[in-house]
Amino acid sequence: MRLLLKPFQWLYCIYALLVFVAIMLLIFPFVVAASFLGRIRGGNIIFKLCSLWADLWFLFIFIYTKRIYEVPHDRNKQYVFVSNHISYLDSAVLVKAFRQPVRALGKSEMSSVPIFGFIYKNAIVTVNRVNAEERAKSIRILKSIIKKGISIMVFPEGTFNETGKPLKEFYDGAFRIALEMQTPIKPVLFLDTFDRMHYRSLFSLTPGRCRIVYMDEIPVEGYTTSDITQLKQKVFDAMEAKLVEYRGSWIV
Repeated sequence: MRLLLKPFQWLYCIYALLVFVAIMLLIFPFVVAASFLGRIRGGNIIFKLCSLWADLWFLFIFIYTKRIYEVPHDRNKQYVFVSNHISYLDSAVLVKAFRQPVRALGKSEMSSVPIFGFIYKNAIVTVNRVNAEERAKSIRILKSIIKKGISIMVFPEGTFNETGKPLKEFYDGAFRIALEMQTPIKPVLFLDTFDRMHYRSLFSLTPGRCRIVYMDEIPVEGYTTSDITQLKQKVFDAMEAKLVEYRGSWIV
């Protein structure tokens, strides 16, 4: 049966790609205009344009999001958001999840893609993880953004979790920033992106739901930079427990 349905999935994926590109071309002139307004004001506008892009794309490809609030979420409060990373679709869900000024940290390689790369690098903070100097520069930019009253979002796993476990090991960056800037950490889980698009193939996209779980914030008061390992483990344990509770389909 799967083999019989495969051609239809390929057609669906091609359709989804064409819609993705069409919406991108529609918003591109507005992104270019907003880019002249600077990193803060212009970046906020570009993030909203990306949210509109995702809203329209999901509507046309029959993917819907369901927001699950473990506790009420204060959009006026500043956070260091952290999320699990399991699919290429996480980036699209990201701009639907955060309806407040946010800058995400993303891989610099995507900046080289024509048109998309221009939008990408103006909407997020890029990082080259193999270059220590570039990593340090990205951290400085994220901290300067927090000083402007804008939240940041990081995938602490760094790349796709291919372990079969709820999460893979976290990097220190998000937690160091949270401690140095005394900004609470807010875990947000993406539960169904693995099912909608497997990390092994862009042509695995399927319609359906994408649940987003907003967990309770984790304060950093009382911690110092020497407590990074302890804080990181606390966040890891909380996210892992919730992913198990919600039965993430990649967990074996």
